[in-house]
Amino acid sequence: MSTPSHTRPAEASGTFSLGGDLPVRRLGYGAMQLTGPGIWGEPKDPDEAVRVLRRAVELGVNFIDTADSYGPFVSEQLIHKALHPYPDDLVIATKGGLTRSGPDDWRPVGRPEYLRQQTELSLRHLGLERIDLYQLHRIDPKVPLADQLGELVLLQQEGKIRHIGLSEVTVEQIGQAREIAEIVSVQNLYNLANRDAEDVLDHAERENLGFIPWFPMATGELARPGGPLDSAAKQHGASPSQLALAWLLRRSPVMLPIPGTSRVAHLEENVAAAEITLSDEEYTALAESVGA
Repeated sequence: MSTPSHTRPAEASGTFSLGGDLPVRRLGYGAMQLTGPGIWGEPKDPDEAVRVLRRAVELGVNFIDTADSYGPFVSEQLIHKALHPYPDDLVIATKGGLTRSGPDDWRPVGRPEYLRQQTELSLRHLGLERIDLYQLHRIDPKVPLADQLGELVLLQQEGKIRHIGLSEVTVEQIGQAREIAEIVSVQNLYNLANRDAEDVLDHAERENLGFIPWFPMATGELARPGGPLDSAAKQHGASPSQLALAWLLRRSPVMLPIPGTSRVAHLEENVAAAEITLSDEEYTALAESVGA
């Protein structure tokens, strides 16, 4: 394992082109944790949230993932406050399709008029004329998929969305969606300890779709004292979370991890994972440490 160091470590993660024309550095930043407890309301320290976003860009991150439901809208508004006017190469991805009625409460709503309303609000809150990547946060089982994605296609044709992505879907659902819209990315739960979406990742790699793993650093039992990640981390002067991120980056060239945090120090630690190169033996050992 090698761990070089420079001032923009995110650049070491390499790049991936969403839709073939939108290059992003593979290690991004997820802005969900910038909000209050339960992903609800304002953060306890708004100034630190602004510092985190600005520091992420300083470290070379040019892919930030958020959603209208984070706060709601708090995350998008913080991004605007911290970074607008945006650097030319910064890609802000947001999502719509989950409503909120309180902390930790999430309910899918995919009615076309709702998705249009939320897209317009995201454009306003982010201060954008076009959203580079707009993701359907969840497929609403009560609304035909053609109606949900059809509205996003209309918004795309109007120039308000550049690319369309999906979140928490199966391989079958991706196929259904691609009959309606051009899909460039998928965002599913995936990490070293939970690889239930392995088939979706393999499909994304075959089809050159960006795969955005949410909850990418869930290390849990793996990071316990004396556990696989803890032992490897001590051996190589890294943290368990850094190894978990390095493993994801090694796992697939379409992998776009978006670790989130509300603290600058933690952000710097996460982004430094881009500079960790796992050997074949280390990569295999970490994969086998969870019996997969």
